Amino acid sequence: MTNFVLGFAAVALYLFGWITHILQLYNRENLNKNRLQTIAAIAMVLHGFTTFRLLFGNDGLDLSLLKILSLLALVINGLVWISGTRKPVHSLYLALFPISAVALLMALLSPSTKSTIFLPIDLQSHILISILAYSFLAIAALQALLAGYQNWQLKHKHQNTLMRTLPALETMETLLFQLIWIGEIALTLSLLSGFLVYDDFFAQQLIHKVTFSILAWLVYAVLIFGRHYRGWRGQKAINWTWVGFSAILLGYIGSKFVIEFVLI
Repeated sequence: MTNFVLGFAAVALYLFGWITHILQLYNRENLNKNRLQTIAAIAMVLHGFTTFRLLFGNDGLDLSLLKILSLLALVINGLVWISGTRKPVHSLYLALFPISAVALLMALLSPSTKSTIFLPIDLQSHILISILAYSFLAIAALQALLAGYQNWQLKHKHQNTLMRTLPALETMETLLFQLIWIGEIALTLSLLSGFLVYDDFFAQQLIHKVTFSILAWLVYAVLIFGRHYRGWRGQKAINWTWVGFSAILLGYIGSKFVIEFVLI
């Protein structure tokens, strides 16, 4: 019962924050960043309590896909919130708030699709690093969407309300590559720790995830190389960012979806 009360309160706050943000844009008001950060902080606290109660039970750890998606949404919101104290990333909440509300609601209402397990500390560390890597790269993908939208608006000489809330395109791209660098480092650590933790890193149940994770690592490596040595920017950088993130989605979310919802 407590899970539902806290969870639905978090969902309501996410939706309230999202509607508030939309109305400010529609009414051409200056973005009230402090209010937005406060709403996000309270929602994340409630989201955190709910998610950890869903993940950690008396029988062990529940790594069902929808529970993990709720955790990913929480981590991504937390990273954006921290960045928002120093950088103009608040526009990401336009996508994150409704996504977080849906992810948490699905985790609350869906039955577990995976047996609970007890994990050794090294495997827990590997999972944590992987979640951080996916979270940073998810934020980079959202940032790429905003940068792509901004680039399109500038090319067509449009200047709507959302455009006026965004920093300069150069600043957006700088932040994008900072996120990609951090995500690539975390993904590297995730792959290395996976080799150390699993006896057979290319076992049948892992091969799909490992293959796409390595592919994503290569895509981001090429993108970073292209940025520093070829000056890649604009639409090319955005496209490569989404190619890499698509590999992450196929490798992790896709494999878990097939195992838990298709092969049952």
